[in-house]
Amino acid sequence: MSMTGTEDLSKTVNELLDSPGGVLLLDIKTHLRKRFRLLAFIFGAVFVACFPLTSTFISWLIAEHRLPADVNIIVITPVEFILLQVKLAAYCAAFAVVSIMMVEGAWRGSKNPALTMRLAELKASAPKPTRASVGTLIAIIVLGGLGISYAWNLLTPMLLEYLTNDAQSAGLSTEWRLSSYVGFIANLAVASAVGFQAPVATLLVLRLKVVSREDVRGYRRHIWFTAFVLGAFLSPPDPLSLFLVAMPVIILFEVALVVDAITRRNTD
Repeated sequence: MSMTGTEDLSKTVNELLDSPGGVLLLDIKTHLRKRFRLLAFIFGAVFVACFPLTSTFISWLIAEHRLPADVNIIVITPVEFILLQVKLAAYCAAFAVVSIMMVEGAWRGSKNPALTMRLAELKASAPKPTRASVGTLIAIIVLGGLGISYAWNLLTPMLLEYLTNDAQSAGLSTEWRLSSYVGFIANLAVASAVGFQAPVATLLVLRLKVVSREDVRGYRRHIWFTAFVLGAFLSPPDPLSLFLVAMPVIILFEVALVVDAITRRNTD
């Protein structure tokens, strides 16, 4: 890289760090360092509380009426079941910690002077930062729930039936490993919950003026491609899962652009 390129990159990084979003991220980073012990305690407490419940959840998940016809769930190693319980309890604990971090991040963001100054530049009728942070959190929870519901009620039954019929049509017996079966369902749920946050992320980027609406539209193809790439990482490794995970993200992204255009006709 040339000297000019290095200087441009350094300048860009410094501008990002000096921006309201950069200041906010540094503030949150410093705060989290101070709260590490508390977050570690919360992680451990939730883990201990959830671990005994994981056995009941697994039994409910592998109930015969939830499986496609002629499918058996098997355990390959002696410790597979206990390790799966540990993983599920750790997921619950991590979710609790992330939720607390999100709430604190939204609250501290509303109190951050640099971010407040940027928000003050918006229309006079714009909601107060505290209301914005609460509304954002509610939207994240609602969209995450819709994503999980989408995965559980549509994606999971459809894909399990498709994959089972595909294997059985080739003359193969369908015996699924317990950890793989639960992991398949969990990956779909997580991928959908994350993907359904596309409207929140898009509107936040636009409302905080990180980029303009025209810039976002100009990079539409790149964003679509990124949605499929993230879908490939988050979803199970088959083309149908990739498509069914990525398409809602793209649709919700386009909906967010329409909502922003309708609610802010005279901006940008």
